[in-house]
Amino acid sequence: MINIFKKYILKYFNNKKYLDLKSSQKIEESKRIFKNNFEKTINKIHTVIKEKKKLNFLHSGNLGDLIYCLPVIKELSKTHKCNLFIKTNEIMPVEYFKHPAKGFYIDDRMLNLFLPLMKEQKYFNEVDKYSGQEIDVDFNLFRFLPVNICFNSPRWYFQITGVQVDLSIPYMEVKDHEIIKNKIVIHRTFRHRNQFINYKFLRNYDDIIFIGTKDEYDDLKKDIPNLEFCECINFLEMARIIKSSKFFIGNQSIAYPMAEALKVPRLLEAEPLFPVVQPVGNNAFDFYYQPHFEKFVEILSKK
Repeated sequence: MINIFKKYILKYFNNKKYLDLKSSQKIEESKRIFKNNFEKTINKIHTVIKEKKKLNFLHSGNLGDLIYCLPVIKELSKTHKCNLFIKTNEIMPVEYFKHPAKGFYIDDRMLNLFLPLMKEQKYFNEVDKYSGQEIDVDFNLFRFLPVNICFNSPRWYFQITGVQVDLSIPYMEVKDHEIIKNKIVIHRTFRHRNQFINYKFLRNYDDIIFIGTKDEYDDLKKDIPNLEFCECINFLEMARIIKSSKFFIGNQSIAYPMAEALKVPRLLEAEPLFPVVQPVGNNAFDFYYQPHFEKFVEILSKK
């Protein structure tokens, strides 16, 4: 009660001390939460990675978040047999407009479209739907740790496992697409959009295709009349189209993580309010503002 009274006195009579006290209390609270709820888990993961030769990983999506855990698994696969199990139908605590999994991080339909891409990665011993397997490393932990997660998404899993990876090196492999090659490939979802930019100038470019949902395509075609639609049979085909592209443009949804993992020339429509994705490596740019967007498209179109 005395501490609460002290806070109110400081708030109205010494704002600087009030803010200092509030910051200090927030830090102490995060330390308490970590100590009580997560320290044993982090220490156990550290020990398990050190002592076991086979590791079972769990993730519940979103799909982009699943791709961002791959650098750590690829690195660990050099010394361990690595299995990834994906749990479906976990309810998202936030609502995304026209999210394809309809309120879940990932549903069974999305998983069936996604598994062919994961099974293509040779560093996995096994990838499958979670059905009660014993788990060594639960990657969903990143959602609950008492830290701000507004840093580059692959590094969430660095902090869980203690494994650090050179993110400029590709961590996904697929074959080139047999037919669709050398296109400007775009994927833009209704969520994670940047409010400062538009795509209208791209009507001046040729050979532009869209990979995503029909609703997303119809929305963007209003700005780019010459935009063509490609309906992918699954996410493996989507990745192969991205691999074969002249360059890729997208916001931080499922397709941009593929482009990042493949290290193709790429442009990220960065989201100012939740900047958890950053390009790493050559021929990779992010943009907040229109003149920079147009400049980077011109640079990549000339390569």
